[in-house]
Amino acid sequence: MPSIANLIVKKNDEATNVTFTAIQGSGGDKAPAIWRNEAAGTAVSHRPTLHLASRNNGTGTARRLEGQAVFPTTVTGSDGRVTVADRLIISIQGVIPNGMPTAEVNEAVAQSLNLFASTLCKDSFKAGYAPA
Repeated sequence: MPSIANLIVKKNDEATNVTFTAIQGSGGDKAPAIWRNEAAGTAVSHRPTLHLASRNNGTGTARRLEGQAVFPTTVTGSDGRVTVADRLIISIQGVIPNGMPTAEVNEAVAQSLNLFASTLCKDSFKAGYAPA
C-alpha cells in the first residue's frame, strides 16, 4: 500500500507546478485519502481537492479504486462575501483484478492514466465534448 505524500502537478500552462498537500491518509476500505491545494482560495471550501478511496469488489476478486477531483469557482458578492458559485468535478474509477499478473497491471494502469493525460483527452474535457 502506498504512503500518502504531497502531489505536485503542472498547471494548464504545462510549466508552473501546483502542490496538492496531503491532508489525510485513507483509514481503510471506503475511507478516502484526501489532498487539497492549500494555496488556492480564501477558505477551505474554496480550495480544489482530490479524494481517492479503495475497497474490495463484491466478490473479493478485485480491488476497486475511485477518485474524484473537485475544483470550486468563487464569486464575490456586493457585500464582499466570497461564496462558491459552482464546482468542476472529474471522477475516475478502476477495477484491478487480484489474479492479474503484476507486470500486466502495472502496464495497463500506466497506459490508461497516460491516455487520460494525453493532450486530446485534456482538450476534450476542457471543451466539454468528446472528439468527433
